[in-house]
Amino acid sequence: MTTTAAGGVRRPVRVVLTGATGFVGSAVLRRLLDRNGPAAGVVVRALARTVPREAVERPDVHWQTADITTPASLDGVARDADVLIHLASRVTGDAAACTAVNTRGTQALMDEARRRGVRRVVHLSTTAVYGPGPHRGIHVDETTPAPVSPASRSRLAAEEFALAAGAVVLRPGLVLGTGDRWVVPALAELLDRVPARWDGGRGLISLVDVDDLARLIVALACGPVEVPPGIYHASHPVPVSNRDMMTRLADLGVLPTVVEDLPWRECLRRLGETSGQVSARQFALLAQDHWYRSEHIWRAADCPEGAGPLTRLAASAVWYRAHLSS
Repeated sequence: MTTTAAGGVRRPVRVVLTGATGFVGSAVLRRLLDRNGPAAGVVVRALARTVPREAVERPDVHWQTADITTPASLDGVARDADVLIHLASRVTGDAAACTAVNTRGTQALMDEARRRGVRRVVHLSTTAVYGPGPHRGIHVDETTPAPVSPASRSRLAAEEFALAAGAVVLRPGLVLGTGDRWVVPALAELLDRVPARWDGGRGLISLVDVDDLARLIVALACGPVEVPPGIYHASHPVPVSNRDMMTRLADLGVLPTVVEDLPWRECLRRLGETSGQVSARQFALLAQDHWYRSEHIWRAADCPEGAGPLTRLAASAVWYRAHLSS
């Protein structure tokens, strides 16, 4: 993507980024700043409820306080912007809290983008909008979304406001990498409660490494190819078996090795005999088939998908080991 000011002089691409301090957002911010150069730069306006203490003002990133649950605080945040990347979301909480952030907050932000004439919008959703599954190699809209949690219901509702603003809406599956405080920690808890290969580890799951997802988001936001608005799956195109994922994490010293196979009914019985934070529904999400055809968005964005999330786990293994031991 290039921008030209009056007189034919190229100017930096101006990007508004929400969720800049989060798991995916911080990876996207790093990637945006890596793209800067003397010929075609990117200037980022990073929105946060509270500017992080370690944030440093520099010519290519400006922090601005804003709260998407307070529409008045969003007035002007997209002024003169070329791109909006909306990554802020609430993934836990009751219906009121999730609706305030995910649905009404997205609506207010997209209204601001439309008022200011933002040319490209990228919005992050989730495959959790499809509900419990199992899902086996489905394309977008091949099955009717049936979200079961307040977070996923409110994020599905938010997609409509993003689409009305002309957004590319991304639905990734499970996201791995440095900063992941849900997927691998949940696997660790589940292995402690049910120390076995769950249903033989046969479940196929859509995964994506956070840095690969960040590459894709930045390509969509600032790359030379303008992808048509719509909903796209955004995982690595090749699904990963639960068995291969757990074996890889064990080889890296992140999770213990298990050798016993248990049928799914027995896994659920043992889970029910122990207490923990991970529910039976979440257990199924991690252990049974939940994979989604994702090759189209990588090709459309002309963004190579990379070697895959299991290969990328080596780079985050140290972080995972430290996080799980703390």
